[in-house]
Amino acid sequence: MRRADRPEEPALPDDVEPGDLDPAVRRDLLGLDKGNADIVARHLVMASRLIEDEPEQALEHARAARNRAGRIAVVRETAGVTAYHAGEWAEALSELRAARRMAGGPGLLAVMADCERGLGRPERAIELGRSEEARALTGDEATELRIVVAGARMDLGEYDQAVVSLQTSELDPKATGSTAARLFYAYADALIAAGRKDEAITWFLNSAAADTEGETDAEERVAELSDE
Repeated sequence: MRRADRPEEPALPDDVEPGDLDPAVRRDLLGLDKGNADIVARHLVMASRLIEDEPEQALEHARAARNRAGRIAVVRETAGVTAYHAGEWAEALSELRAARRMAGGPGLLAVMADCERGLGRPERAIELGRSEEARALTGDEATELRIVVAGARMDLGEYDQAVVSLQTSELDPKATGSTAARLFYAYADALIAAGRKDEAITWFLNSAAADTEGETDAEERVAELSDE
């Protein structure tokens, strides 16, 4: 019988098993009683499966997991990321802050900063980019945050500053992959906003060349700019 104080939960398909969850995440659920841990695990699996194509339904599962296991950092982080994909910026920010308090470390700073942008607070996104935790980031995490901060600068009409904020050693036209493609694309976008069309076309071309997964519309942007 369902506990009276627990909200209605989305149905779990019979073929979704606790063992489908990443083993590292399952270990974080060991402090729960087994029956509850299994249900939480299945909701997390469903959130992961649905997050890209049906983020609102994914969020229902993530909320159900959070209601059952709200003191576990990875559950709160999953709820935050899922809320972010569903466009629920305030909820996402609250959940990610909670996860960071529980687990320590910088957390998902780029996602948190983008939530601030979604809430119409680009200045706070920039503040996160200047934080001590941000300075400790390296690699893809640092690049992701730079992209968000550049977007916040553009929100404020600070186009030249957006360009400068992306001029790092990672801006290497020989690089390939998802992060490089999105970095080059963001840089090209900032260049366009700053009135530097010819340079922007070059970087959209670099983005298209780096985009091995077809994540961006860089080629279409080049065509549009070339026709102007």
